[in-house]
Amino acid sequence: MNYLESLYWIHERYKFGIKPGIKRMEWMLERLDHPERKINGIHVVGTNGKGSTVSYLKNALMANNYTVGTFTSPYIETFNERISLNGYPITNDEIVELVSIVKPVSEMLDAETDLGVATEFEIITMMMFLYFGQIHPVDFVIVEAGLGAKNDSTNVFMPMMTILTSIGLDHTNIIGDSYLDIAKEKAGVIKTGVPLVYAVKNDDAKAYINDVVEEKHAKGIKLDRDFHCLSNGKEFTFRYKDYELENIELKMIGKHQQENASLAIATLLEMFDRGMIMLNFNKTIDAIEATTWTGRIEEIQQHPTIIFDGAHNKESIDVLVETMQQYYPDRKIDVLFSAIDGKPIGKMLKSLEHIAETFYVTTFDFPKALPVDTLYENVEHERTVKIKDYAQFIKDYDGDLLLVTGSLYFISSVKDKIKQDK
Repeated sequence: MNYLESLYWIHERYKFGIKPGIKRMEWMLERLDHPERKINGIHVVGTNGKGSTVSYLKNALMANNYTVGTFTSPYIETFNERISLNGYPITNDEIVELVSIVKPVSEMLDAETDLGVATEFEIITMMMFLYFGQIHPVDFVIVEAGLGAKNDSTNVFMPMMTILTSIGLDHTNIIGDSYLDIAKEKAGVIKTGVPLVYAVKNDDAKAYINDVVEEKHAKGIKLDRDFHCLSNGKEFTFRYKDYELENIELKMIGKHQQENASLAIATLLEMFDRGMIMLNFNKTIDAIEATTWTGRIEEIQQHPTIIFDGAHNKESIDVLVETMQQYYPDRKIDVLFSAIDGKPIGKMLKSLEHIAETFYVTTFDFPKALPVDTLYENVEHERTVKIKDYAQFIKDYDGDLLLVTGSLYFISSVKDKIKQDK
């Protein structure tokens, strides 16, 4: 198989949907001699903030001369970026090599067991463990969970550290419709003796996570209890144990990014104290300050200003609205929105309406993308417009500030269209 044939085979498995559980992963990884047991991994789970936290960690470790593998989803610009080495996507030839090894194992799973067919995400996760565990070992692998935690395909290895960024009401049809239900699913990644760095704020969820941490004899390192992020506008001070790091100013804006960066810093300092890594503190903070993450309040053009943000649920939309109000208080903001099915669209749209001068809705080429008419019917803003060709609309935009948001898949599609038009 060549690269395109390998990609087609992977993407074709999307039709098998989402099937929570790790038995298929365990069966296949055993046939591959358990590559997941050969990595030094950091597991990052949570509803929002995972990608940014992964990026802060990756850049800080690289600044300290470590080789770092990352596993993230979804991809924004190229499929290969889901499995990256020191920030660079693995090559097309490496994708082909991985598929040549993984495909026969997935076929054996189907033929020899009643566990069902491996899903797209399971295949990609297995490729990642195989790559970093056997083909190209690295110092550290930062593994971002996909959907949920306990029953997520990534939850098959013993990490050095676990990070829980947040708990929000997302994928409620699969992992539960209350904060407590989702906390129970997320808590499934807490391993005996493995430190957990977390930023859970809902009281019910927080109490449950605290109990599981104690039950598992794991060290709990909690935001606002054990470490602190003291925001002062664009700068913040970080405190943990005897450490105090002042005047940290990030390239990624918003208080939520300061908290994500604090999760990463707390994790790195705990690893440093345990003798897992050596750190040059100046290089570490410089790398964190310089970190960017595509599709997160990403300013892609200044005149007029165009910003992309993959806010894909109610909590992330609320944070986006708050950040736009704080950093762009005097601007006339137009919103271009599209999203996929299964999200609380009404609540998301209502939040965005507070900052929108004109509200534009569109759809995009994706299996679960909502029709433009569905979105239009849910917007209550008095100035709402349907957009057919969103790439041309963005190209021709001549207002003050355009915020393009609603789904990371939408952001990925927009970036791809714009790149094709250049």
